[in-house]
Amino acid sequence: MDTTLNRITEQARELRLSGLVADLPVLLEQARKQEPSYTDFALGLFDAELACRRKNNLERRLKMAHLPLLHDLDRYDHQAINGISKKQLQQLRQLIWLDQTYNLLLVGPSGTGKTFLAGGLCYDAIKQGYTALFRRMDDIIHTIKHKDITTQSAREYLRLRKAQLLVIDDIMMFPLEKEASVGLFQLIDQLHEQTSFIITTNKNPK
Repeated sequence: MDTTLNRITEQARELRLSGLVADLPVLLEQARKQEPSYTDFALGLFDAELACRRKNNLERRLKMAHLPLLHDLDRYDHQAINGISKKQLQQLRQLIWLDQTYNLLLVGPSGTGKTFLAGGLCYDAIKQGYTALFRRMDDIIHTIKHKDITTQSAREYLRLRKAQLLVIDDIMMFPLEKEASVGLFQLIDQLHEQTSFIITTNKNPK
């Protein structure tokens, strides 16, 4: 039995079935006690592997998103005076606007929760399976300037282009050089109608 189990484990590792490898001892013990049908046992193996892959995928996308420290909207302070009601927040968290590729513009002075709200909606989108990224304006400009120079920036630019939701935090915080402005416009133009944006700023558009 141990030899057979070792072979199964080795073959599962070779096939990169890490979820099955981790849960196999528990699943075998459950099978001994519960005596499921062959199909139910096989389904349990697939369920374990799928759950592991979904967990790893979520962790990978969360890491890639670069969310701000505070991003859980379940902790949102509805008593704060910041221009958004509880009902409005609930509607935003349904992500219908994201399904329809609409954009959000969050405007207000510092300390009103724009970054928290944007990060929270980005977090909600990731949990729902979207590819969502949170980036400060200066980080995006750095990527645009160096995408043809460094491999790291080239990869980051490709990630930006593949995003279904892109949060740009603190846009208009500082004036842009002409080259950077053109690069930002080109990026937004490439993402138009395929990506939703959340833009935060403390300056009212004129």
